[in-house]
Formats: sequence, C-alpha cells, structure tokens
Amino acid sequence: MEINEVWAANLDYEVGRIASMLDMYPFVALDTEFPGFLSNTPRYGSQEQRYHDLKINVESLKMIQLGLTLFDSEGRIGGSWQINFSDFDASRDLHVEASVRLLRKNGIDLEKHTVQGVESCVFAKQFLSILSNHRNLKWISFHGLYDLAYLLKVMTGLQLLPPTLAQFACLLWELFGSVCDLKYMARFCEGLMMGELGLERLAKILHVHRSGQAHQAVQTVS
Repeated sequence: MEINEVWAANLDYEVGRIASMLDMYPFVALDTEFPGFLSNTPRYGSQEQRYHDLKINVESLKMIQLGLTLFDSEGRIGGSWQINFSDFDASRDLHVEASVRLLRKNGIDLEKHTVQGVESCVFAKQFLSILSNHRNLKWISFHGLYDLAYLLKVMTGLQLLPPTLAQFACLLWELFGSVCDLKYMARFCEGLMMGELGLERLAKILHVHRSGQAHQAVQTVS
C-alpha cells in the first residue's frame, strides 16, 4: 500500500484527492505523532485524571504528523495519507527528548517538517470544508483519545480544550460524529486479551499484515 506524503507543496492536490474518495470510502482510520507526554496518568487513574492529563499534554504540545487511511465497509482501502506539519520546532517548543529521539530514529525528519511541512491552520481550513460536505464519516482509532484531541485542537484552533470530559465528548461528536476505538472494542471480543494489547499484537492475533514505519502516523493492514 502506497502512503502519500503530504507537504505544503502538494497539500491542495492531496486534500482534493481525499475529498474525491470519501463518498466511496467513508471509513477513516486516523493516527497522530506528537512529541511525547509531559504528564503521565497512572495505569488505574480515574477518567477525570486521564482527561486532566490529556488537557495538559495536548494544550502544551504540537502535533507533528496526522495519518489518514480511507476504506469501505468491505475493508477495501482507497488510500493512505501522511500529513507532515510544520508547527513543531524542537529547538523552541516543549517536548519529551526521548520521544523526539524515537521519532527521529524511525525516520521523521523534523527539520524538513519545519521547512516544507503544512501549517496546521491551513490544513484545518481545507479539511473543515471537506467535513462539512461529508457528515456521515465513520472514524476509526486505536487507543485514540489523544489522536482525536490533537486533531480537534488543530481543526478548531482551540488553545484550551473544554474544561470537562463531558464537554470534550460533546465537541468531538459535533465535529466527527461516529467514532470507533478498536482497543476499547477488543475488551469485549473473545481472544483479544480483554483489550490489554497493542496494535501490533492485535494485528498478529487477527493475522493481518502491517504496512508503514512504526512511530509514523500511517500504519495500514491487509
């Protein structure tokens, strides 16, 4: 599966391609890359604590990549895109050094992002136009609360997320509509370890092949 790299120079063209395919491929899998976690929630932290920490992290940090894969109800893939943003600058922006080292090790060229990447505000304007014309999309994530929060921040331009989890959930619904999280679903599926597994382990159990580099925003299966 070819992954389409999106930079400032080809943003208009690739966004147009995405828009042209959504009627045929209305399921959208998403993933993001961002520069770590400033505040880590204890394993058995409450929902309120998790949202508190999410607010700290997402409000303080910037998204580096957004991965989108379109597919239909039969699992046929229409295409995958990796949008490379220019907003993050490791020389001045908050980040976790170990996380940035891992991203670099796995092929993310942060200097290229700064020079050739997409401004998130430019992407948001174009992508919001797409969403307004496609209100019946189904969004698919894996342990994707942070992915959705970062995308929400970019799409709305909010510097501060809503004060409560309930308000955050309402805003997600208004913007994205139907969202399905595979890690949450795995809790209720026999043989999937009650959801206590990562994406790579899930792929192995289900006998699907992963495409794409680890710790980059697009990873597809077939």
